[in-house]
Parts: sequence; C-alpha cells; structure tokens
Amino acid sequence: MNLDFEKRLWNKGYEYVFGLDEVGRGPLAGPVVTCCVFVKPNIDISDDFLNKVKDSKKISHKKRELILEELKTIPGIEYAICKIEPEEIDKINILKATLKSFKNSTLLLEKKINHKPNILLIDGNKTIPDFEYMQESIIQGDSKVFSIALASIIAKEYRDKIMIKYADKYPNYLFENNKGYGTKDHICSIKKFGICEIHRKTFIKNFK
Repeated sequence: MNLDFEKRLWNKGYEYVFGLDEVGRGPLAGPVVTCCVFVKPNIDISDDFLNKVKDSKKISHKKRELILEELKTIPGIEYAICKIEPEEIDKINILKATLKSFKNSTLLLEKKINHKPNILLIDGNKTIPDFEYMQESIIQGDSKVFSIALASIIAKEYRDKIMIKYADKYPNYLFENNKGYGTKDHICSIKKFGICEIHRKTFIKNFK
C-alpha cells in the first residue's frame, strides 16, 4: 500500500481527505461498523508500516493488532468509529444503515479534528445521500487507498471485539468463531436454539 491516491488529492489542494470503510454488512448478527480515517498531508510514515496496511480481509487478526499498536505511535492519523445495531438495520435495511454509519463516523471525525473534509473516499460503489461534502466511491478501495485500507482494519478489529464479547453472553452461537456470519455451524445453531436479540431478523427468514 502507498499514499499515491491521497498525494494526488493533496497536490490539488485537498488537505482534508477522509477515507471510509465498513465491516459487517453481510453477517446474520451484530452491528455494522464503519470507520473514517484522516491522514495529515505529507505525514512521515515508514515504508514498512505502509506495506503492512492492506484490505483487512487479507491479513490475520494478529497482524491487524500489531498495526493498531504501531498506529498509536504515528502522529497525524486520526479516526472515528460508528456502529448501527441490528434493530435499526432491520428497520431501515443494511444499505441505509451502512450509509448512515458512514455519515455519522464522518461527523465524529470532523468534530474530533475540528475541520470539515474536502473530500470523502468511500469503499464500494455508493456515496452518502443528502450530504454536503464532495464524495468519491471507489470499488475495492480497501486494496487501492491507504486511508480506506486502514479504516477497514480499524473497523474489523473493533467489530470482532464486539462479537467476541457477545460470545460470552450467547455461547450457543459460537460468535467468537463466526463473528455473526452465516457459517454452517451458525445456521445450525439458529435452527436448534432460535434467534437471540442481536440477530438481524430480516437476514434469517430462510433459516428458521
């Protein structure tokens, strides 16, 4: 990974570039989580760290943890996290929930750094509707844009920790292993034990 995408925007005068990604659109249980990342222009980041950062799905939990530990030592990178719970996902649908979470995490980061973004770079093919800021959706952005890839790592670790905590409360569903995704064992558990309060009812109609 490199900062080439961000550098092109910095050179155009866009100093405040926010990268956004989500984790958890597909699971049958748990929240959808988004993260918004700001990288200060011309920041000094080692090539070693840049090379470690990639799409969160392509690196192990251990490597993601090490990245987050190292991130604490790098000044000039800020981020904000937001989540939307299953009950609201069922009410408004997962796409609207994800876009709402994108918007909320953007506003949280804006407040945190006390500056509005010049442009939002959003992983995928959708932008946030009725939002005042310039936006660009980037398919497979977590494999192309550093700030989006870093957002994916932060969101992934944040959501996984939530699901591991839920595993203690709802041991029948093995959330520590499946993180709420529709694995064979998870679906078998739903059929055997029914659903719990963190399941997305609109996602599991065919499994009851």
